Amino acid sequence: QVQLVESGGGLVQAGGSLRLSCAASGRTFRRYTMGWFRQGPGKERESLAAMNWSSGSTYYADSVKGRFTISMSNAKNTVYLQMNSLKPEDTAVYYCADDLGSRWYPDRSDEYDVWGQGTQVTVSS
Repeated sequence: QVQLVESGGGLVQAGGSLRLSCAASGRTFRRYTMGWFRQGPGKERESLAAMNWSSGSTYYADSVKGRFTISMSNAKNTVYLQMNSLKPEDTAVYYCADDLGSRWYPDRSDEYDVWGQGTQVTVSS
């Protein structure tokens, strides 16, 4: 069974950077889509970014475009989210997710089959 474990969250000042990691175990994920989501206090889960390993296609939400970058390491079975120019409104629990299917709906949380436990990101003003 696939398992995803996020790491790299923490407390950072506004304008700072963090890099989140999501390590997958149980199988290689070369053929699939990996995505990042977040859920802030009192808010719905929001899609942030996704990457399809086989096609190289990427998706970014408007709220993070130009600030966040998704990347993958096939050798390490890990997907990353580099977050720059962080803002207080970026404060949330961040989740990675794995879409085991072949359709490209990167922003739809219901397309994803496996989820990590989440990592807290707090941005102070």
